[in-house]
Amino acid sequence: MSLPRKAGLMAIAFLALTFGGALTAKADTITVVGFTNGSLATATVNCTFNSQTNTLTFTITNTSPFGARITGIGFDLPPAGNASASGLNGFTGNTVGDLAFSDAALGNVPQFNSAVLDFGFSTGGGFAGGGGGGLLPGQSATFTVTGAGFTGLTETQICNSIFVRFNTVGATGQLSDVGVPGTNPVPEPMTMILFGTGLAGVAAKVRRRRKA
Repeated sequence: MSLPRKAGLMAIAFLALTFGGALTAKADTITVVGFTNGSLATATVNCTFNSQTNTLTFTITNTSPFGARITGIGFDLPPAGNASASGLNGFTGNTVGDLAFSDAALGNVPQFNSAVLDFGFSTGGGFAGGGGGGLLPGQSATFTVTGAGFTGLTETQICNSIFVRFNTVGATGQLSDVGVPGTNPVPEPMTMILFGTGLAGVAAKVRRRRKA
């Protein structure tokens, strides 16, 4: 086998391993990063959405250093700013750390004045409140929300519409922050399909050149 041909086949194999893994991976986890304080306020969110029953289940884990607490979780579903909480119901949740759902007006989202939360969970005092409890670093909580307000939305759209409120942030606990999806938001399924289509096209082109 000639060196150029061997190199071409090795390149295809590498691309297949790289993007093939991405195609089969379940893309349902995002990283939340503090908008102001970055790595001092972080969390991971694992989302599962059943479009047939319009049911969202998500688990949030506080991955912050020091003693940062998660005291609020809210979602501004697309289109942004148009609350549709009236179409959502059946809220259930794990109350680890005293997080409880609030169906009242959730109020302003600090640092994101244009955000209008459709639904959320809070320790008290609205989304911006710093009530007692909250999720400590290393703790997780799972919530389920069901309702027609999710109609027409994808798991990606819902999961990436999250806002997370952090209090007692930093080594001395003097800071607060709001976390949003970081640099690795959930990719749309269509993006994965395009990756696969592009890879197939590259492979076909290499084969044609080899035959010629």
